[in-house]
Amino acid sequence: MDKKAANQSVILVTGMSGAGRSTALKVLEDLGYEAVDNLPLSLLASLVQPRPASDAVLRPLAIGVDIRTRDFGVEFFIDELDRLTAGDKQAVQTLFLDCDDEVLRRRYSETRRRHPLAEDRPVPDGIRLERRLLERLRLRADAVIDTSAKTTWDLKEQISKRFSLAGQPALNINVTSFSYRQGLPREADLVFDARFLANPHYDATLRPLSGEDPEVGAYIADDPDFAAFLDSLTALLAIFLARSEKEGKSYLTIAVGCTGGRHRSVYIARRLVEWLENQGRRVHLHHRDMAGDSGENML
Repeated sequence: MDKKAANQSVILVTGMSGAGRSTALKVLEDLGYEAVDNLPLSLLASLVQPRPASDAVLRPLAIGVDIRTRDFGVEFFIDELDRLTAGDKQAVQTLFLDCDDEVLRRRYSETRRRHPLAEDRPVPDGIRLERRLLERLRLRADAVIDTSAKTTWDLKEQISKRFSLAGQPALNINVTSFSYRQGLPREADLVFDARFLANPHYDATLRPLSGEDPEVGAYIADDPDFAAFLDSLTALLAIFLARSEKEGKSYLTIAVGCTGGRHRSVYIARRLVEWLENQGRRVHLHHRDMAGDSGENML
């Protein structure tokens, strides 16, 4: 048996409509999976099963399937899953995304989308029907993630912890900016305070911008203490990361905060990500409190 084929990872992503399947597929794509959405079940086996002399099909796969998929049926899905797991050339897992009914109802209401099973009935009727239909599939899943109280950032963190590929760097790093007014990020392992730097908020031309804008970056970088601060920060992180990897840690979240979470912390977080990427590390960036990035709705 071909060793590469035996190590192929396949994740079937399914669950309640509106629970975050599309978001999960994007996260898995960032982790190195080839993501395919709304694949008809009748084509599932032909996509997953490797063909001779073809390396492309050996790439890790993340396949999105739910009730909106053409020819979808729970029994059909389980039958296909049984056939795939009976083989010895793929490691097939099923990820089921769940969510509280009231949260799903609110997400549909906020986006003014119709539930695929509701037709001309209220959204809650469609949600209840879908939950009954998918109960067997939920019980069969290898992993169930409830997104009811999760932001996009939280979902990314949980998926990354569980499904990171063996070929990826052992230490998965997340960098987030935040506002001290909104409290410390609960998931942070390391927190750095940027409030001592010159604040662009007090410049009327820079106030409406963010730390992702070059004008704001130039203003912050011009602070006489900025260069020394960034050099000291990266030197500290170089030591910390090396020891973390030696101890076998697999996940690290670095948080940078300022007063409003819009200017200084955003810019420094971006600079840290650039430095980490230059070190060849896999890193994700998130701006928790920068306007318009709440990550609440996963429809």
